[in-house]
Amino acid sequence: MNLRTGRFNLPNLLTLARIAAVPVVVILLFFDSRQSGLWAAAVFSLAAITDWLDGWLARKWQVVSVLGKFLDPLADKLIVMAAFIMMIPLGRVPAWAVFLILARDIIVSGLRSIASSEGVVIDASDLGKYKTIFQMVAVIGLMLHYDYYWLFGLRWEIFHVSMHNVGSFFFYLSFVMTLWSGIDYLVKFFKIIDR
Repeated sequence: MNLRTGRFNLPNLLTLARIAAVPVVVILLFFDSRQSGLWAAAVFSLAAITDWLDGWLARKWQVVSVLGKFLDPLADKLIVMAAFIMMIPLGRVPAWAVFLILARDIIVSGLRSIASSEGVVIDASDLGKYKTIFQMVAVIGLMLHYDYYWLFGLRWEIFHVSMHNVGSFFFYLSFVMTLWSGIDYLVKFFKIIDR
């Protein structure tokens, strides 16, 4: 099998691997412990790296495909939303905010489908890309959750970090970006259909 060509090229296989990581993350988040959180964050981080790598390879090798365009955003949404949903009973994210993020993603996907059926493509905006990055950082911070102490500097001073606070900061930042990018999609959609 040639990993540079065909439907199952390396970028698409990396995207499928990201989808396969979803149940692993879900199982690890069933357990509210420091160790399971570390493992979940490690698996999620590898998945996040494949998100960047598959896009870079697809552009470099010029193998951007319809399947890849469909699977890539789907994989991102699945793994991020699975993580957020699993962290609701752990008390790390509020259910109402996760609902609004999920609702925004469903609405935007629906709008893009309607536009696509009319032969119009609504490209992902920079807001949407930043939102995804902030969500991924938030997920990693919230998975790690606990307080960590690091030896830092020339004097080896102890540096204390609450990963829950870091994750929460990026969660609410991504939440604002999520709603903002959703409004941006709505504006673009209505401008298109008014033409």
